[in-house]
Amino acid sequence: MLTITAALAEAQAALAPHSETAALDAQTLLAAVLHRDRAWLLAHPEARLTPRQHRRLRRACTRLAQGEPLPYVLGYWHFYGRKFALTPAVLIPRPETETLVELALAWLRQHPTRRRAADVGTGSGIIAVTLAAEIAGACITATDISLAALAVAADNARRYQVADRIVWLQTDLLAAAPGPFDLIVANPPYIPTEALNALPVARHEPRGALDGGPDGLALIRRLLAQARSRLAPGGLLLLEIAADQGEAARVAALAAFPKAETRVLPDLAGHDRVVAVVIPDS
Repeated sequence: MLTITAALAEAQAALAPHSETAALDAQTLLAAVLHRDRAWLLAHPEARLTPRQHRRLRRACTRLAQGEPLPYVLGYWHFYGRKFALTPAVLIPRPETETLVELALAWLRQHPTRRRAADVGTGSGIIAVTLAAEIAGACITATDISLAALAVAADNARRYQVADRIVWLQTDLLAAAPGPFDLIVANPPYIPTEALNALPVARHEPRGALDGGPDGLALIRRLLAQARSRLAPGGLLLLEIAADQGEAARVAALAAFPKAETRVLPDLAGHDRVVAVVIPDS
């Protein structure tokens, strides 16, 4: 039976031709196989794998070497301090989306009587589950057109014991969600179709969660149109966008909500990341 030292060396050698972070990837995969953390691996180099664990590690290395993203190989990824189950039916969480979540949480904390929220295109449920877990009393309607994605999201809600405060709807954006909502949050598809065709991400992640149409704003415009009749007076709409879409997205938001206050907010790197639409109280 291989020791941890030998298993890490074998995995790193298998991954080195395909990854610039082969050593880290090897540690991450082995930690997942052994249900330990990376610190434990480094502290127990002499521990031995069972034959079954060795086989699982080799299969995981093969999948990663063939180009499958690490979160799908692991079956989970971390977001906002929580571990979320993933399948190829849902988008892999990105750290940029934490900006969207921080803004939503800050608004909910500043408005303690406003607790009706919608997460549009919920995917794995990272936004809906995080809002429900962080804000006591928040009632979330989470929508997605994919039943497979909703199943993953519901599993994550059960993991964090917030399923009783989230309603799952299979629908196109907000079509079947009547509202009204105090807060609408969405990380919609915003990559232009032509640009997406050239990106490696299109080979593995669900295209429907990425493809924003010819200019990347097709879904955003449809969502803005639907949100007009579903956002409560005094409510807030938050939409994640690409770094180069700030002005175009702001113009689209103003067209849909001409009387609202519309701003483009940056992420931690200083890039345009979120369009915020604040609805007047009356």
